[in-house]
Amino acid sequence: MAGRAAVPEVIWARPERTGRGPKPAYSRADIAAAAVRIADAGGLDAVSMRHVAAELGCGTMSLYNYVPRKEDLYELMVDAVSAEHELWEPSGDWRADMVRVGHQTRDLMRRHPWLPRLMSGIYGFSPHALRYLEHCLTCLDPLEASYGTKMELVAMLNAVVTMYVSNELATAERTRSLPWSEEQETAVRIAYLGGQVATGAYPRMAAAFQEDAGPIDLEAVFERALTRVLDGFEPRGRGGAGRPGPCAGRGAETDRGAETDRGARTD
Repeated sequence: MAGRAAVPEVIWARPERTGRGPKPAYSRADIAAAAVRIADAGGLDAVSMRHVAAELGCGTMSLYNYVPRKEDLYELMVDAVSAEHELWEPSGDWRADMVRVGHQTRDLMRRHPWLPRLMSGIYGFSPHALRYLEHCLTCLDPLEASYGTKMELVAMLNAVVTMYVSNELATAERTRSLPWSEEQETAVRIAYLGGQVATGAYPRMAAAFQEDAGPIDLEAVFERALTRVLDGFEPRGRGGAGRPGPCAGRGAETDRGAETDRGARTD
């Protein structure tokens, strides 16, 4: 197949087009935009070299001179939509900035429902993705942590957002396929679940439903998910969980020791 590499390579290290001949008729940006249009309209499975070539008005084989593999096409697509990230001047409040990043990423995935399927570290180092990552690290400048920890924070935040949006999209897709309304199905399932809990076989679930009968505020759940991720990276002693420091536990040991001494003196 024309232009297909026999060894691993990064498409960004390749010239825009291989081989001799006239000036290329299309840029990578043109090809990525065509593929994104197809995916937005018909999903990721609708994207093929043949469909992209047809969208551009060129022959399928000639497209391989620009994009050697379908995986490269996916990488171009991820990079193209990564350009939609807003890169603002950091506020100095790293938590607020990262919450904003989480919401922006969620909005991006909602605009391009195929994107969660391509959220992989393999596609995370394209030009626009690198600019996005650098922006996130800049927002995290006030956080007292290593760059490795900050990279982990960004990855974990993206993972939570990807999982959340994937569930949203799957639920919406299933709802569209039902021959009845979402409200009708929800009512039937709640009635069934209530009957099961009422048998007494699930006392903890019964207590949970008594504590909060719902409905679930999914927006509030998303906010809490972001907050809990960030709590895990908050430095110790500043309101978050953090990692225990070398002195962690000494206070408890001292208290136990003091109680032992008091007990000994009493005896």
